[in-house]
Order: sequence, then structure tokens, then C-alpha cells
Amino acid sequence: MSLLRPLLNGYLRLVEKRKLARTRDVHKIRRDFAKTARLLFRAPRGTQITRSRLVGAGDVLRVTPAQTRSDLVIFYIHGGGFVFGSPDTHGAMLGALAQRLGAVAVLPYYRLAPEAPFPAAIEDVATAYQALLDSGVSAQNIIVGGDSAGGALAFNLLSRLCAGSGPMPRALFAFSPLTDFLHEGASFRENAAREAVLPAAQAGLMAEMYLAGADPRDPDISPLLASYPGAPPVWITVGSTEILRDDARRMAAHLRDQGVSASLEEKHDLPHVWPIFHNTLPEARATLDALARWITQVPPTATES
Repeated sequence: MSLLRPLLNGYLRLVEKRKLARTRDVHKIRRDFAKTARLLFRAPRGTQITRSRLVGAGDVLRVTPAQTRSDLVIFYIHGGGFVFGSPDTHGAMLGALAQRLGAVAVLPYYRLAPEAPFPAAIEDVATAYQALLDSGVSAQNIIVGGDSAGGALAFNLLSRLCAGSGPMPRALFAFSPLTDFLHEGASFRENAAREAVLPAAQAGLMAEMYLAGADPRDPDISPLLASYPGAPPVWITVGSTEILRDDARRMAAHLRDQGVSASLEEKHDLPHVWPIFHNTLPEARATLDALARWITQVPPTATES
């Protein structure tokens, strides 16, 4: 482990986690995170990041590396507790992954809570996925990804596709995904103090804003309760001290129980969605390297359904 890891964890725990814990104004959280992203996160040199519109859907952020050598398209859903974050805050990280693959990344702008509670986000994501297909991209060239709440939305999308709503992507990956809105994993309590980013006490407020009275047991909300027949390979990574550690563990086991090829990489004491710190943290770059290798090894299926 690098010397930067404990320093970053300390900063996040003392500054960012406390800021999230005491802030109730989602507009301030959005502004603060957007400012942090502009200051700290940089895409590789030569990366083109442009906002455009998918016909039949809303706006997307298109991230193109300096050199493209692959037909793959990364369809990435950003996290932020369903109430903050945007493709703009995550575009640099996707630029780093896109560079490793020589592939384009597309990040949909989905509506945020509390202004647009469930099911607005998942509907926007599903519409953007279909619009990407309608634009001519083959499902077998799409890699779906997401982090935290965006990981939940990625699995929500996958469960819908498994139920027959459209052709499935080649693969799916998730950084520190939220999969259980009931927060029944032991790590939600055991890691509450050790977690470097997410204040466990704030989870209820953000969930309330997103759910707006919807049942957290709805499979369209909690991926851990959904079915994934015939799903493509899945790759998940999570930190050992995250409150969402058991969300990742149980999701991987749930997928395997249904015959899905699911890889889980649990890393020691790394912060929530650490690949976003790829500019400074060696472990973040190593994780993106590992993910890129995994993606290149996933073969397309013979047919699209």
C-alpha cells in the first residue's frame, strides 16, 4: 500500500466526511463536490470531453481518449447518493479508463432527487441506454459501469434487461456499489467509524429524498433483491473499511447463486470509489489497470437478445 493512502483517508475522514455529515442542503453538496472535482480530478492529456445529446434521450457527456483503438463504449452511471454528482464530476476518471482501453465513454445526465425522486433516475438511465443502441452501437460493444448510487442504477438497468426490456451489454462493473436500501449488511454498522467518506447517519436522509415513500424492497430499488437470469460477467470492487463492503460481498454472492460470473476485488482500507483519485493515488491507477485488463478479456456473446 502507498504512503498516500492513509494521508488521503485522513483528509477525507476529517474534512469531506464531516462536511457531508453536517450538510442538509443538497444544493451546497452539489456545488462543493463540483468544485472539488474541478480542482482535483484531471483527465489524461489529449482527452476530449464534450456534452452532447443522444437522439431520443437527454444529454450525455462523451469522453474520447487521444487515441481510440476499440469499438467498445463504456456506458457509465455516476454516483452521489442519487442527490449530487454529475457526469462532469466523474468524467476525468472515465477519461483515465477510456485511455487504457482506447474506447469512448458515454455518461448520461440523469435527474437527481429530491427534485426528481424514484423512478426518475432509472428511467433516464434506461432511456439513455436504449438511445445509445438506437444510435448504432451494438449491445455487445457496451460495457456498463457505475459507482455507489450509480452502481445501484447500473444493476437496476441490468435486471430490467435480464427481464427482457432490451439486449444486454457485454459486461458490467461497479465501484463500491450500493445494493441494499435496507442497509442490512454488518459493515454498515461495523465500519461506520472507519469509513473515510460516507457518514452512515446521512444515508437515511438521502434515501428518503430518493425514495419519496417508495418501498426499499422493490427490486428496481435494491439490486440485491432483483433477479439476473442470463446476465453477462460482472466485476465489483470495494474497500474493506467501507460501510458498503457487505453490499458488494452479498451482491457478488447473489449473482453467483444465479449462475452469473461475478468477480469481487476487496481492497484493504481504500476509500469509497477510490479510482476517482487516479491523479494522485497509486492504488486508484492500479484498480483502473486491473479493470481494463478484465474488460479486454471478456468476450462478446454469439448473439444479442
